[in-house]
Amino acid sequence: MTDIIQKNLDYKKYVVDSNLQYFKPHATQIEKTFAEEISSSLNRNSKFISPKFFYDKNGSELFEKICSTSEYYPTRTEISILKQLKNELPPFLDDDFRLVELGSGSSVKTRLLLDILTSQKNIEYLPIDISEILAESSEQLLRDYDNLTITGIIDTYEGGLEFLKTYDKKKNLIIFLGSSYGNFSPIDGYKFLEKVYSAMKPGDLFLIGLDLVKEKEILESAYDDSQKVTAKFNLNVLSRINDELDADFDLNNFLHHAIYNEKDQRIEMYLKSIHDQSVIISKSNLELKLKKDELIHTEYSHKYRLSEIHDLLDDAGFELKHTWLDEKKHFSLSLVTKI
Repeated sequence: MTDIIQKNLDYKKYVVDSNLQYFKPHATQIEKTFAEEISSSLNRNSKFISPKFFYDKNGSELFEKICSTSEYYPTRTEISILKQLKNELPPFLDDDFRLVELGSGSSVKTRLLLDILTSQKNIEYLPIDISEILAESSEQLLRDYDNLTITGIIDTYEGGLEFLKTYDKKKNLIIFLGSSYGNFSPIDGYKFLEKVYSAMKPGDLFLIGLDLVKEKEILESAYDDSQKVTAKFNLNVLSRINDELDADFDLNNFLHHAIYNEKDQRIEMYLKSIHDQSVIISKSNLELKLKKDELIHTEYSHKYRLSEIHDLLDDAGFELKHTWLDEKKHFSLSLVTKI
């Protein structure tokens, strides 16, 4: 590995071999951001923890287990749509495209897109993920694809998109799957789409997965499964704060709480304090006082109607190329371009 600094972006470059390199912000920079954000978000009346902090190594592994539960339909439904794309996406790829993935995780869905690109002599893959699992999953992909080169960015989506903006002139197929966009508030979501748009060159493509409005019972069971894997996933963010910010959260003092807000078309996920308690978060210089039944918000997962999706993408400046749905119309994949 080398420690070459990526100019102007304060990244460190790690070269594993000729086919794999990745960039990562300095550790002190990551820790400072985490500590400052936690201090800000928990030191207010309506307390929250950003869902981007779910995905340390253990959080990423727990999320993969959530995707295997019988109640969690989004992953298997989206995979069924991606399989349709094997024959239906290539007509939109009129040149060699690099695959850029926001939130790559363990790269299960990535393979379905890479398989579509195998006609290219050389396939380039640029995953952007805040979790270290990116490096592990990249090594596995290289064992399975002979003509693949990977440049990973271990950072937030916004940081990775800023990196991508001036990377080179090759066309990019940017994918954002799993309905992760639904975690954003409407305002932050629109800003994120603007960020994606600004990172794209004319002719680049953007494929986004979005979960659709459906029955309340289906939605609530998907986010509060019978095996309680989602509960462990939600509580794990407190373990991460304990480990990385020297906090003393007792996970036994909290309950997982998930409800569907029909008015705002979103799942709301919280950690509920089961009694009055006090928590010290040393690296955030914070003493957190919680009352019995007080909620810490950890995630929104917005659901959409097709007309809302098309209006949203149009307002952000994109040109819609195609939208794919599953048979039950539970989930959508929309392909757009920058004009």
